[in-house]
Amino acid sequence: MFHKALSKVCDTCYLCCMQEKKGIAILGSTGSIGTQALEVFGSYQDKFDLQVLTANKNGDLLIQQAIKHRPNMVVIADEGQYTKVKDALWDHDIHVYAGSDAIAQVVESNEVHTVLTAMVGYAGLKPTLSAIRAKKNIALANKETLVVAGEIITKEAYENGVNIYPVDSEHSAIFQCLAGEFHNPIEKIYLTASGGPFRGFSTEQLSRVTKAQALKHPNWEMGAKITIDSASMMNKGLEVIEAKWLFNLRPEQIDVIVHPQSIVHSLVQFEDGSMKAQMGLPDMKLPIQYALTYPDRLKTDFPRFNFLDYPELTFEQPDKTTFTNLQLAYQALELKGTAACALNAANEVTVDAFLNERISFLDIARINAQTMNALPLVKTPSIEDYVNTDGEARRFANNLI
Repeated sequence: MFHKALSKVCDTCYLCCMQEKKGIAILGSTGSIGTQALEVFGSYQDKFDLQVLTANKNGDLLIQQAIKHRPNMVVIADEGQYTKVKDALWDHDIHVYAGSDAIAQVVESNEVHTVLTAMVGYAGLKPTLSAIRAKKNIALANKETLVVAGEIITKEAYENGVNIYPVDSEHSAIFQCLAGEFHNPIEKIYLTASGGPFRGFSTEQLSRVTKAQALKHPNWEMGAKITIDSASMMNKGLEVIEAKWLFNLRPEQIDVIVHPQSIVHSLVQFEDGSMKAQMGLPDMKLPIQYALTYPDRLKTDFPRFNFLDYPELTFEQPDKTTFTNLQLAYQALELKGTAACALNAANEVTVDAFLNERISFLDIARINAQTMNALPLVKTPSIEDYVNTDGEARRFANNLI
């Protein structure tokens, strides 16, 4: 969600803003996006002032990151590790806090300008909402925040004058294609999908796949949860829902196309029929950097794409019959209300169960569908309704396992 006022900042104000370091909070610094964000930060320390790092359970890596990058504050969500983290950082003049409530509180610091939400899953909702209400701009890598409560999040962002910059490579691509085009209506967008490790598999083949196979993504290096989501096509389904809220689109304006090479990151089609695509090698550091430095593009030493290395770029229709998670996401969009919240909660439960080898790969989509369709639908939910639906969906899905 982006505000037209962003393009109306006067030249003097813009230059002043760029001369000051931008205070950054990284929520989920020990995960895949967080660690890559710190690589970006390390290359542009003259641009950013690292204020906050948070982690869920990886206290040891959080300690290493804090000693290296010297943030003002760190938060470990696992309160059992508070003493260990605090003792390790005692001599480094770094404030240490613990618990999920603390994560939601530190983002309100006056020194924080932009919050990179790289936490995994539903846990990112509360701190993102706190940051928006504190009028902090959001670099959003936690797609579940918009999947679960997109209507409330976008409303709060609008009312507080907050911009949400997408970090997912597909949504970043759409945003980049829209630069200079915000006044031109979108006819349609195409989110590209690699197809994951099981592209072309039949239902019978999917019934035999293992966790190890599902964790081998052909193009991207990601955390375990998002890698399984990619293999099941749920990740693309969540991105469809996220795109609806980010770009204010109707479900029929969002299409998915399988692009195995992962070079075209997504496309926009305008009302005159012309299309724009954003291309590049698969590397999450680029969309992370773009979200943190927009509207600037800072020089990088990232590897460059060479057309001669990719003589063919191919595109296919996704198989929604076999990979039913993608169709479930469109169904959730049509149902509206708390449907997507229930779907997301069930998926977090089933992916965790699959990673712990308690269910089969096909059980993920089966339990997701049963849960979403069984739970009562609240058409105009409050934040409390989302919280209640999340809890009920988790209990229902766990009972099916």
